[in-house]
Amino acid sequence: MTGGSTLIVGSGLIGTATARCLARADRRVTLVSRRPPAVSPGSYGARWAALDATDVRDCRRLLDRLRPERVVLVHGPSDVTWCEANPDEARAAHVAVADTFATLAPDSRIIMISTDNVFDGSSAHNTESASPAPANAYGRAKLAAEQALLAKAPRSVILRVSLVYGHEPADADADKWLNFFAACAHRLRRGEPVEAPDDHWTTPVLLDDVAEVTAALLRCGHPLPPVLHLGGPDRVTRAEWATAVARALGAPAELVKPVPRARTRYASRPANACLASEVLPALPGVGDITVRGVREGARLLAARFTGPEPSA
Repeated sequence: MTGGSTLIVGSGLIGTATARCLARADRRVTLVSRRPPAVSPGSYGARWAALDATDVRDCRRLLDRLRPERVVLVHGPSDVTWCEANPDEARAAHVAVADTFATLAPDSRIIMISTDNVFDGSSAHNTESASPAPANAYGRAKLAAEQALLAKAPRSVILRVSLVYGHEPADADADKWLNFFAACAHRLRRGEPVEAPDDHWTTPVLLDDVAEVTAALLRCGHPLPPVLHLGGPDRVTRAEWATAVARALGAPAELVKPVPRARTRYASRPANACLASEVLPALPGVGDITVRGVREGARLLAARFTGPEPSA
């Protein structure tokens, strides 16, 4: 990546991790969101600016000022349950932002982070050649956003990512933990049982690996395919994954209670939330990145979940 700046739209887990990864290489990185992130981007060398990404005028002013060479879109509501209850609002938010940046920054390299929910879960391995068929409102919203972006921004790339996991602090609202791993880890450390579906398969991806792959795609000096998939090397049920988390933390594996997906908040998710890539491994500078499996990821993160745990 030479010259120019990078704009990251969305300051959630993936947006923040990508900003950190890029800032380590002394890149000019600006993270934007409606509200400041919990950790100031200045602490790792990036900048933050307030932006309502659904406001076209705000976006135009920001882009005129920054003129970014690269844009990462990690925008829109990602709570699958909320999207199911508010399908029109979810679609409008995802599509509006994709359309705005495609229209206002068509010459930038835009990478939009998308989801395995664009598939209906009937296949155990969805590659880039698989035809999308979303079975929930979140998947439909993301697919519509993909189509809006690709229609107007020819250099854009859709990076569909399987279930992302990483560390989140214990003092966060338990109902707002953004990833399954963190929810399991904090509850297991408290000695609480964890109900996890034994019929919901996924290919989880460590947050740090998602950030590294995204940064590598931004660095690529040659044209990229319009759609890429990033899934972890392990295809596991959530129950198997939760058991791996328990073992990494030294918690009793018996605390993990396998249950049917239909009895959990994951009922509207595809049964196979799994992604595989036919393309990513062959891309120069990207294919040699090691995407770690769930057991290694759990071991790496376990140290961050040690220390005093607040009482429930």
